[in-house]
Amino acid sequence: MKRRDFIKGAAGSLALLTLDGQVVDARTVEALPPNALGILYDSTLCVGCNACMSACKDANSMQAELGQGNTIWDKPQDLSSKTLNIIKKFSSGKGVNKDVVEDGYAFIKRQCLHCVDPSCVTACPVSALTKDKESGIVSYNKDACIGCRYCQVACPYNIPKFEWDDPYPEIVKCQLCSHLIAKGGISACCSVCPTGASLFGPVEKLIEETRRRLQMKPGKQYDFPVSSIDSGKSHVFKAPKYVRHVYGREELGGTQVMYMSAVPFEKFGLPTFPKESFVSMASGIQYAIYKGMVYPLVVLAGLVFMVKKNKNAEEQGKTEKKDTVKGDTHE
Repeated sequence: MKRRDFIKGAAGSLALLTLDGQVVDARTVEALPPNALGILYDSTLCVGCNACMSACKDANSMQAELGQGNTIWDKPQDLSSKTLNIIKKFSSGKGVNKDVVEDGYAFIKRQCLHCVDPSCVTACPVSALTKDKESGIVSYNKDACIGCRYCQVACPYNIPKFEWDDPYPEIVKCQLCSHLIAKGGISACCSVCPTGASLFGPVEKLIEETRRRLQMKPGKQYDFPVSSIDSGKSHVFKAPKYVRHVYGREELGGTQVMYMSAVPFEKFGLPTFPKESFVSMASGIQYAIYKGMVYPLVVLAGLVFMVKKNKNAEEQGKTEKKDTVKGDTHE
């Protein structure tokens, strides 16, 4: 089959989908769930004590990291199949002034951000990763997973990790301590944070808290809630000079784990993303090919039609040629 005929067949079959002037809708862009839960991490309140990391390992029965010579390494350098959250440090020059860029330092917490429109959930072909319709928590079902690791490739924040050293490997990521939430608790990392740098609560209330903090006058003292936005507990701190942006509020459709900082987020290695989610950008023919198999079937039908048409034309041409040869011989 000639390339031109292939393209004509594909285009013609896709045209069948637009008889009414509309292409079949690929998907609906996800919105923030009604009872979404999340975390507000305030870098200016973090003292780098790593209590959240320790509590996370205890709450999720995670193994200790091993260093050289298989010695216990109690301070991992990044997220791994044994570390679901981690406190990392930005440092510049002499690194003596907290929460400033020049000769300063600041902390950042890395974990699953529980995207509003998660790429990992869309990429998973067996729905091993799902987003709860009420809480918005992105959870993992090991019994459904086939180990394809598409979620790792799809995640723009490089969060899901694979257990390479396990004979029965799983994907590992923060699930916001959903097992504790189901019992009326909160995420372990927030429950032990001594300063309230990791604050748990309904996302809508956390967003309101970010607005309150952005309106604070730097240097003036304010109450900052601890553990949970509804805990009733708080500490008094001087307000910092925040970056006028809440990371995760709009990035790729938004996330349920959000960041505030006095240091530009790119200093922490956090990527700059557009507002629209990658899932939304990819909706259309790519999504239909992957999930619904609508376009491929129509395209296949169109191509089959073109092949049969070409074959019939070719056979007819051979017949006419034979008749012409016979006529010439008879004459």
